[in-house]
Amino acid sequence: MNKSVISTNAAPGAIGPYSQGIKIGELVYTSGQLPIDPKTGEMPATIEEQTKQSLENVKAILEAAGSDLSKVVKTTVFLSDINNFGKMNEVYAQFFTADYPARSAFQVAKLPKDALVEIEVVAIA
Repeated sequence: MNKSVISTNAAPGAIGPYSQGIKIGELVYTSGQLPIDPKTGEMPATIEEQTKQSLENVKAILEAAGSDLSKVVKTTVFLSDINNFGKMNEVYAQFFTADYPARSAFQVAKLPKDALVEIEVVAIA
């Protein structure tokens, strides 16, 4: 199978030695997306705004790979505070509808750039 690197200016560039996404066969894997606005380099303040920005970044990478959010099969959500789970869920539900993808969500000790959330997905191309 051919592996191809996915790269788009519509999502923030990698802040380390990794790709925004990888497409292999019919699957697309995104790297964890911090809530960084690719136009300004800034992060919004609230968990709701950060969740929205992280998912917008995921969406941009999927679209660059020829996929979209409706083809997501698995998401992983990393939260700096599990008490933000409910508020994250409210925004997350605006991006995914019936036949939701499988999901894991974890509280982690710390996220890069002190983000409140980071989200990665696996999707069908």
